[in-house]
Amino acid sequence: MTAQRQERNGIRLGCATIWLVALLLAAAPLQSLVAATTERVVVDRYTGLAIDGFDPVAYFTDHEARMGEADHEASSSGAIWRFCNPSNMAAFVANPEIYGPQFGGYDPVGIARGVPVAGDPLVWLVSGQRLFLFAREESRAAFAADPERYLKPARRQWPALQTTLAE
Repeated sequence: MTAQRQERNGIRLGCATIWLVALLLAAAPLQSLVAATTERVVVDRYTGLAIDGFDPVAYFTDHEARMGEADHEASSSGAIWRFCNPSNMAAFVANPEIYGPQFGGYDPVGIARGVPVAGDPLVWLVSGQRLFLFAREESRAAFAADPERYLKPARRQWPALQTTLAE
């Protein structure tokens, strides 16, 4: 093989390596999304925190997403929940089914379509005295316009989807 051909082959190998690394880096966010959507309650796989440490009761009492504190933690449904104060923690412990996000924190629009997509704690809506988290603003807007359009199929899909998610 000539020196010129050897040099071209080396360049090709270098380009292929760069493309492979770029593809792996591009796929990394997708892997974390998949990893985050394998539990019945959306939990950060590194910290064990539900809804990224936001206080689920604050959505109702303060009408905003507020970060909980490490001093006020409770465990429920295989997740660690954080709260802004002891009274929010007590309210949640007494009624986790009311204050916890519906569908385990998965986007109800995705659940209605049969796809568990982790909701974002900053994209939320309290509807019918229940907390819903959404993956995108567009999903929240569609849901807010007609909640029953999504809730009926989501309630039908959820039991089957739960069986595919780990406890």
